[in-house]
Amino acid sequence: MAETSETRYRVGGMDCAACATKIDAAVRRVAGVADVSVSVMAGTMTVRHDGSDLKAIEKKVTGLGYSVSPFAGSAAPVPERGLHHHDHGDHADHDHANHDHGHEGHGYNRAHGEKEIKGLHGHGYAPMTGTWWQSRKGRLTILSGAALVAAYAIGHVVPAVAPYAFIVAMLVGLVPIARRAVMAALSGTPFSIEMLMTIAAVGAVIINAGEEAATVVFLFLVGEMLEGVAAGKARESIQSLATLVPKTALLEDNGQIREVPAESLAVDAIIMVRPGDCISADGIIVSGESAIDEAPVTGESTPVRKGVDAVVYAGTVNGDAVLRVRVTAAAADNTIARVVKLVEEAQESKAPTERFIDRFSRYYTPGVLVVAALVAVVPPLFFGGSWSDWVYKGLAILLIGCPCALVISTPAAIAASLSAGARRGLLMKGGAVLETLGKVTMVAFDKTGTLTEGRPKVTDIVSFGLSRAQLLSRAAVLEQGSSHPLALAILNRAKADGVPVPPAFELEALPGKGVRGKVGGETLDLLSPSAARERGALDGEQEARVTALNDEGKSVAVLLVNGAAAGLVAMRDEPREDAVAGLSSLKSAGVKAMMLTGDNKRTAAAVAVTLGIDWCGEMMPEDKQRVVGELKREGFTVAKVGDGINDAPALAAADIGIAMGGGTDVALETADAAVLHGRVGDVARMIALSKRTMRNILQNITIALGLKAVFLVTTIIGITGLWPAILADTGATVLVTINALRLLRVKM
Repeated sequence: MAETSETRYRVGGMDCAACATKIDAAVRRVAGVADVSVSVMAGTMTVRHDGSDLKAIEKKVTGLGYSVSPFAGSAAPVPERGLHHHDHGDHADHDHANHDHGHEGHGYNRAHGEKEIKGLHGHGYAPMTGTWWQSRKGRLTILSGAALVAAYAIGHVVPAVAPYAFIVAMLVGLVPIARRAVMAALSGTPFSIEMLMTIAAVGAVIINAGEEAATVVFLFLVGEMLEGVAAGKARESIQSLATLVPKTALLEDNGQIREVPAESLAVDAIIMVRPGDCISADGIIVSGESAIDEAPVTGESTPVRKGVDAVVYAGTVNGDAVLRVRVTAAAADNTIARVVKLVEEAQESKAPTERFIDRFSRYYTPGVLVVAALVAVVPPLFFGGSWSDWVYKGLAILLIGCPCALVISTPAAIAASLSAGARRGLLMKGGAVLETLGKVTMVAFDKTGTLTEGRPKVTDIVSFGLSRAQLLSRAAVLEQGSSHPLALAILNRAKADGVPVPPAFELEALPGKGVRGKVGGETLDLLSPSAARERGALDGEQEARVTALNDEGKSVAVLLVNGAAAGLVAMRDEPREDAVAGLSSLKSAGVKAMMLTGDNKRTAAAVAVTLGIDWCGEMMPEDKQRVVGELKREGFTVAKVGDGINDAPALAAADIGIAMGGGTDVALETADAAVLHGRVGDVARMIALSKRTMRNILQNITIALGLKAVFLVTTIIGITGLWPAILADTGATVLVTINALRLLRVKM
């Protein structure tokens, strides 16, 4: 398998799908280039090449009038395969312990660092980083408008020179457009909007419609500028995530605290975070306890209380106490940076609908040229029509036929949805995934860590004589220092209830049975029910209570005080708080759900009854894969939700694999989609977002084609001309983009 390198670029000045088409066609013609993927909405380009001189690629792009700069450290060897084609077979190859995903130096802060390219205009400008009138595109539009006003004034004063004044006014805007048209044609895109515009404007002058030609060029530039503003707003939606991370951090260094750039923080460095400060890196709390406001990153409205060993994320805000945090990820690899990168890569991955429209537009634009030529030529030649009238109509059809609005209709909506989802912790790796999610009819959930919290909690405290607090205190005394999940459940409950936990003496582990110790003159044993039976410590009524709790899928510990049963502590991995509501949302949307788990059938049944969901228990990974395959054969479109490792075969077999996790490497890197914040309801939200996006795409296509159809008819019958034609094109493009941007504001 041949090895190639992959380089990612930030491209400035791309405002519509036509830009991406021109860049794609031009770069593909460069020797050594194997594949190209361009995202208008992300403003990026990924090139797979044989490692030859990259200057030729950059020269090709700048020759078209766009700014281009590589992401720092973006070149990396990749196997010979299509860009961003997610291979389900990769699921099993991810190592949860491997944190090196090659993200170092991705250059997320270079969004506005491109050099402005001089001398070429049209679409080709550096990104609009200030107000629209400060950009070169804005200045050219103002200049063209001023020239048009001057031409009208001159024509009013000296009518004889009016035609020439309008030609000059037209050339102010048309010369840059024509230069770009020629460059695009030489680079493999002869049917660009600039070429159609140039032909229409020159043709209008030839038939003595110089006034309209100048006006149409000005309106074209206004439309282009509006497209640039709209595209910039779309890009800002996800790039604004990167600005959440503060620029500086307070680093502990040899007992001293000093302020350093956040991007310089190394893994394992210790930083101090004061109350009210924004946390500057992903990390783990090593001292302190505070309420963390995660709303800027996750959208959570309620601050989350976190203490020692809890994970915190860059961009979240510390609440009420000083924290010391050990950094776990460099700036280029923190959660926000990886989310930004994944969404940008996803925006480069085209959905089936988008690919279809791309193919359609390749034939559509030449077809428009043919139709325009026939309209201009056939009536005068065969039906005695006026040459000037029908050539004028043919030129108007050229402008009406520009495919910009149609081609941008799908990627604009998909980019907005991917960005909106990412800001709410819903990651989808590409348009194809987003499109397929809306077709899901069955969701198969793992249990542990997916429908449930993934760690046991104390559910029942059954006392035989002692108070509940006394029973819990004695049980917690014996579990001090243990890291066993059941022990942690008891200790956490004691802490939550404010129960005192005095020190124990002569603690002794009883392998396979439990633990023993002494406190306050009492001998305490915390045993499994079978070990308690061996001691003869349980009577018939107490046995019945143990059996009832076991039947509910709960693990039971028996506390003995001086050899006599003093009570029971029952624990279970409980469903997530939103699990019932999340499953109800799926049902309301007409999507079925079931649980596939490796747990014993008794535990599985107990959780399934609580959630009201069908289930299969005691399943090995291959069994889950088999069930997913059977569901697909029954006609379901299946989404599998799991942790991304143990469920790898089932995730691979499903139509969509969704990883559930709190921003972990697995959740971000493994499946087709990821629910970062562990909410069951987010699966339903992800499906709803997909359906909403597909409706938006249909609206956009209707707007794009509907406007063209209306103006095509009105132009042929003589009601409208060149001005409405260009408004139909640029207006439709702006309307489509604005409609797509509505998805950014959708409440989920």
